[in-house]
Amino acid sequence: MSATWTRVGVGVVAAVVAVIVGVVTTGTFDVTDPGTGVPQGANNFMLILAIGLLIGFIAYGAMEWLQTRRLDSIARQFDTRTIVLMPIAIAINIVLGQTVGAALKIPVYLDSIGTILVGVLAGPIPGALTGLLANLIWTFVLAGTPFGQPYAWPYAIVAAEIGLLAGIFGYFGFFRSRPNTSPTTLLVGIVVALAILGGLAWYGILPYYADLGGFQFFVPSGNVDPLFVALGYIVAAVLVLAAVGLLVLLFRRRDLGVAYVLVGGAICGVISALISAPITALLGGVTGSGTDFLVAAFQQAGSSLQEAVLQQGLISDPIDKTITYVVVFTLLGTLSRRFTARFPQGERAVGSVEA
Repeated sequence: MSATWTRVGVGVVAAVVAVIVGVVTTGTFDVTDPGTGVPQGANNFMLILAIGLLIGFIAYGAMEWLQTRRLDSIARQFDTRTIVLMPIAIAINIVLGQTVGAALKIPVYLDSIGTILVGVLAGPIPGALTGLLANLIWTFVLAGTPFGQPYAWPYAIVAAEIGLLAGIFGYFGFFRSRPNTSPTTLLVGIVVALAILGGLAWYGILPYYADLGGFQFFVPSGNVDPLFVALGYIVAAVLVLAAVGLLVLLFRRRDLGVAYVLVGGAICGVISALISAPITALLGGVTGSGTDFLVAAFQQAGSSLQEAVLQQGLISDPIDKTITYVVVFTLLGTLSRRFTARFPQGERAVGSVEA
């Protein structure tokens, strides 16, 4: 086993042990609502996970120090550009996430674009830290403002996982452009990726929208802040532009990188759903987002709360993360290679290869 995988293994084991000890020590989590809309047990559960993540990170660093007497693998991910990008990414997460939650009625979140951008360009650790800090600020720093979101903190571990995976996928080249692919190879890759996503949408989301009276993009109530309605139109425009950019990459450049992004997004979504399901159950199935109606629909169909939140997550999360990956991939395609290559992982993650 290489030195890198040894310290990764030590970090994972340390984090898992810390979480198990924390859960066993806590016992039953309190599900009463102290008036914030979030049961205290959900916040405590996230605190245990955050402490476990910190212990895992410390164990990783300690093992690297024992191996090399240095912390190069961590330090090189946090250059000046990464530190400047992280607060911008956090702001993007909060603005888009709050807009989708307040003004749109779609079963996605779009609150991890900044996290994925940092993960791809800088590496797994800055990506995870960006997701964790974004949800921490979203709940506690912005409490009492139009952008405050009490449900964000319990999902901070999911946000960290999203950034971690983005960094890993970036390292292995999932976001690299692959132009001039042969038509046959491109067609096979796109058909497989779209078949997975289309099946999730057709059998999961569309029937439940039909049962609830059809698709509604904007919430029809009149108590939505006009700021979020305006931002909602901007978000819709960004999604349309990302879709157009995707089509351009597909048909003009024959870019097989699109298929990699679609598959990477779906994988990230499935893992996110598995992690977030027990948290959503602790929250009683209510998260303040557009996915709540899916949980209710599954419960009305006879599923238990635990089953309903997992079913909802396995539908919403893969679609949300795939859309987000496409947006980030399209955005990276508009940036100059000279700019992206200056980030710690930029050249490896975003460079072009001939497919």
